[in-house]
Amino acid sequence: MPETVLETRGLQAWYGESHVLHGIDLTVREGECVTLIGRNGAGRTTTLRAILGLTDRRAGSVRVRGQEAIRLPPHRIARLGLGYCPEERGVYRTLTTRENLTLLPRLGEGGLPLDEVLALFPNLAERADSYGGRLSGGEQQMLALGRILTTGARILLLDEITEGLAPVIVEALGRAVALLKGRGFTIVLVEQNFHFARHLADRHYVVEHGRIAAEIAAHEVAAREEEVGRLLGV
Repeated sequence: MPETVLETRGLQAWYGESHVLHGIDLTVREGECVTLIGRNGAGRTTTLRAILGLTDRRAGSVRVRGQEAIRLPPHRIARLGLGYCPEERGVYRTLTTRENLTLLPRLGEGGLPLDEVLALFPNLAERADSYGGRLSGGEQQMLALGRILTTGARILLLDEITEGLAPVIVEALGRAVALLKGRGFTIVLVEQNFHFARHLADRHYVVEHGRIAAEIAAHEVAAREEEVGRLLGV
């Protein structure tokens, strides 16, 4: 059994007075791709943000490679090897693609060199000297993902990376995620597009009202299709 690299127990989170997470328990093992699926507003993005300490307040336990991180500030959590690709992407619009990819600090020795990131995303290689603000939505998403790969982070938290993108870009992102998984990266994927997620993930956690409503292994998805549809409201 691969090592557990990320684990939450009883994870709660608040934005102001709003109590969003009510006890999230999840386990992610080395080299796995795990998805958080569910309806909008269920608490999936907040789970990622709470893991990273980006909510107003949190309680419970977050362990990264066995180290308790619930009381650590976000910058120290990141240095445990976590890379976050937020839904809003955070691309620097007045910097070139190349500059965006070389801007972030290094968290460890395992970061991909620039040429490997550009080989992973040929669209970015073609636009290496274009400003971030001139890239398409799909290219900006590739850039946001490529940027965290340069840092040395080995646990990737990816939030809605396919939202609003053309099918050809979604396919390219799917190939990239599968390749990264094959190279030993651990991936937690928040995804509304279950068709995209089901072919990548080893396990799915269904989030509902700030709690884990179900855990479904990849080999169980076909047999539990009706349950998944009900939980996702599709």
